[in-house]
Amino acid sequence: MSGQKLPGYRFPLAVISYAVWLYHRFTLSYRDVEELLLERGIAVTRESIRTWCIKFSDPFAQGLRHREPRRGSRWHLDEMCVDVGGVKHWLWRAVDEHGAVLDVLLQEQRDTEAARSFFHRLLEEYDVPEVIHTDKLRSDGAALREFPVLHSVEHVQIVSTARCNNLIEQSHRPTRRQEHQQRGFRSRQRAQGFLNLHARITNLHHPARSTVPARHRRHHQQTAFKTWQETVRQAA
Repeated sequence: MSGQKLPGYRFPLAVISYAVWLYHRFTLSYRDVEELLLERGIAVTRESIRTWCIKFSDPFAQGLRHREPRRGSRWHLDEMCVDVGGVKHWLWRAVDEHGAVLDVLLQEQRDTEAARSFFHRLLEEYDVPEVIHTDKLRSDGAALREFPVLHSVEHVQIVSTARCNNLIEQSHRPTRRQEHQQRGFRSRQRAQGFLNLHARITNLHHPARSTVPARHRRHHQQTAFKTWQETVRQAA
């Protein structure tokens, strides 16, 4: 690989962005990425890859977010418990009716204040939805009542144990796999940075189902690769 050199970095941007993409696109460890790069003749340490992922996660995530298409008008919200440095946290996630991730937010609490913070982030980025699906967490309803713009929005509460909210439950699975691969997240800030980019790359390659004809799937992936390259060039 060759390409643009960044000040202070020995490897070109093409190598750095490829390593970051590999780590967030697939369930890989830094050691796995190191080996994949070595097979291509690129000798780089795991520590360098880790540093790249930390350094470039935010600009890449922001670049992808700005290039995403307009999202749907039905929000599905849920929270999952994750371990961060031995402390229980809650990962708040919202997806639209097509399964695209709208936002993720790692918080220590699962109360009304936490729900309010998450709704505030969503409303800053997206139009007011037509319907909001949540589980029966009372904090969601209490937070919704604090936003006048959401008073006319239909609020559908779903029994999470009934597996009726499959869109959001399936969206949690890649995060859980990454959590297991990393053996838990080490710090809240690092986990939030990782999850932001992980969600945007997941959106970029969504959907990639086997039921889609091969030519359509390849076209979709080629478009995703082009978008990623444009994001990398602008972020640099």
